[in-house]
Amino acid sequence: MSKVAASFRALPFIARVTLGIGMTCGLVGAMTGLMVGLDANPGTAWFAVIELGLPAFVSGCFLGFFGGLAWQSARDRT
Repeated sequence: MSKVAASFRALPFIARVTLGIGMTCGLVGAMTGLMVGLDANPGTAWFAVIELGLPAFVSGCFLGFFGGLAWQSARDRT
């Protein structure tokens, strides 16, 4: 685990923010997909995990990228 944390810390600031927010949103989307999928049809619940988790990850990456850019530009101005 420490190798993963060290390699994550070695990334540039915007990449860390992008991946961090993207992974968080993807995890929340996957868990929501699991709950919805188990409620609707337990046989195909795995597809709901992907169907909601992947778009949530991509949306989170966009949100994190632009948020990281704004945060970086605000830090650079001071």
